[in-house]
Amino acid sequence: MLGNFVSRITKFCRSKFGLAVPEGTYGAAEQAAIQALSARLAAYERAFEALEIRRAAQELRAIWVIGNEYLQDAAPWTAVKTDPVAAAVSVRFGLNLVRLYAVLSEPFIPDAAARIMAALGEGTPDDWPVDIATAVEALPAGQPFSVPDNLFAKITDEAREAMAACFAGTV
Repeated sequence: MLGNFVSRITKFCRSKFGLAVPEGTYGAAEQAAIQALSARLAAYERAFEALEIRRAAQELRAIWVIGNEYLQDAAPWTAVKTDPVAAAVSVRFGLNLVRLYAVLSEPFIPDAAARIMAALGEGTPDDWPVDIATAVEALPAGQPFSVPDNLFAKITDEAREAMAACFAGTV
């Protein structure tokens, strides 16, 4: 889910706007996503504070879902044909979500988070968001980025069998 989101938004931006964060002012759709993300971030933080790791992972996935739903609803690939300004806003928001997701995902997938941050021209993902509204402004318009390679490799049948044997344990 995260890898697909990162790939979709970075490749789309590259093809329609180039390899820099486009300009744009957030509107109602982005504000609604910010509110939803804020509620989920609070739940994610509570789960971590309570050391409920499984619950924290579920909240992180729910945070990713909000971005995917936003992108599906905004449909910048359609909007770019009739309203390139609106498409640019969606892409700008999406790229800032990519950065936010790297920061929030770092406790679970540090290598992938670091690769995302490097593609965005950012340092290590160590600046936990104080609030979502500020976090989705972190990448300024014009900031260059690159499209990262696939973040997650497909697990082959052979690799799955090797892992199953390795972690099967003894009874």
